[in-house]
Formats: sequence, structure tokens, C-alpha cells
Amino acid sequence: MSATASKKAPLPEDILARKGKEPIVSLTAYTTPMAQLMDDHCDFVLVGDSVGMVLHGMPSTLGVTMDMMIMHGQAVARGLNRAMMVIDMPFGSYEESREQAFRNAARLMRETGAGAVKLEGGVEMAPTIAFLVARGIPVMAHVGLTPQSINTLGGYKVQGRGEAGDALMADAQAVAEAGAFCVVLEKVPTSLADRVTADIAIPTIGIGAGAGCDGQILVLDDMLGLFTAFKAKFVKRFANLGDDAQSAIADYAAEVRARSFPAAEHSFGDAVPDKSATKTEEKK
Repeated sequence: MSATASKKAPLPEDILARKGKEPIVSLTAYTTPMAQLMDDHCDFVLVGDSVGMVLHGMPSTLGVTMDMMIMHGQAVARGLNRAMMVIDMPFGSYEESREQAFRNAARLMRETGAGAVKLEGGVEMAPTIAFLVARGIPVMAHVGLTPQSINTLGGYKVQGRGEAGDALMADAQAVAEAGAFCVVLEKVPTSLADRVTADIAIPTIGIGAGAGCDGQILVLDDMLGLFTAFKAKFVKRFANLGDDAQSAIADYAAEVRARSFPAAEHSFGDAVPDKSATKTEEKK
């Protein structure tokens, strides 16, 4: 085990303590292999409800269920040793009442081992956040562009421009005062994100909110070029693995059709292996 892999996973209070210090690094993950790849590099890993769009081909996050989040949360947990896991509460699992939110948040944490849950909403969700925190559920908040509200927001638009900036500031202040240990700022003007970051006492995690936030998050499949249905302006492609994969699949298909794969080195002969020779080789 590597030295980094043996480190203790941070707790929500550790993320909170990073306010104004070294930037917090985070990515989304939905599967064990991807979680393993990012474990040494991320402070926390988010099991995002974006899984509905990225892995299941849904048009939005609204169709994601509790069972889906639990399944993917369990998969991600198997791949993490040192990063904290945070899991999204899906649409419809917390808005009805504080009691509903607690039941579902407790279930998500109990069945996945997540260190915290994330939910969307500002002023209107502050009482729910306070209710959860008071009952032992660490909460990461999410304001600005909240994908579960795209039908009321009018799509994936920048939030907080002009006079709307005051409302977004109020949202961030409300979730901080309610006890959230950090807040995701999605798709907001950089100047506003800087103001929010300077004004509230909890870390801000930006996604399309500029470099002044206390940390950053991206969807892994976006930044690796695996999910290409659309590309947001705030996504930087750090690799183009989707293109590489298509090329590899095309090569595979060509070799199968040409009967050049599998070759001899990928096939098995009729002769029974000499076990004594194998043991002699092992002793050398």
C-alpha cells in the first residue's frame, strides 16, 4: 500500500478547516475503477446524481432514484481508501419534509458508508440542512445552477447575474449559517463567487465559478473526454479518452473481421502443461 493510500480519510470538519487554505480537490465518480484512480489525488469524491446522464443516458438528473445512488455509492466506496465520499441526495428524496430528508440521508450514509450527503437549494433548504446537521448528518450544500431545478430555472443557465446576485449571496449565507460544512457554487459569475467566498465562513467548491473558490470539482467523465454529449464552457478536457476508446474499438473490430485477433499468443494449445517443469522454474 502506498503512503498516500494509508492516510486516514478526511472528515467534514477537516474540509471545513481548509477554508482559505490549500485548495480543495474533488471529482465525481460512479464506479470502483474510477474511484481507485482518483483516490490518491482528491480530498473528497462525490457520487453525483449526474450519473443519470453520464452513465444511464438520461436527459437530466431528475430520473435518478435512491436505489441508483446507493448502488453507485457502494461501488465508489470499494475504490476509496483515503478520500472522503460524499453522495448526492436525488430529486424528490428530501424536498417534501425535514423528516423525509433525514430518513433518506440516513439510509444513504448507512448503506454506502458515505461521510456526508449533498443536497441542492439555498434559503428554502436551510431549515432542512439545520435539521439534518443537528441529527448527525453532515451536509454539503449546492447553490447557483442546481440541476434538479432546471425546469424552473429555464435550463442550464448562468445564475446570479445582476440583481440575482443578492439572492444567490443570501442562499450561500443561509446554508452556511444552517451548518453546511461547505457549499458548491455552480455556474455563477467569477466576481460573485469571489464575493461569496470572502463573505461566508465555510469553503466554496467551484464548478464554473472561477479560480477564487476554496476548491474545485468536475465530473470525471467530462474532464477525461469520456462524456461528450455536450461540453460546458467551464469544463477543461485534461484528456480525450473517448477518442482513444473509439480508435481502439475500431482496431479491435477490424482485427476480428480480418481473423487476425485472437492470434496465437492469445489462444490455448492442446498440450497439457508439464507441472514438474513449472515447479522447477518457480524454485529458480
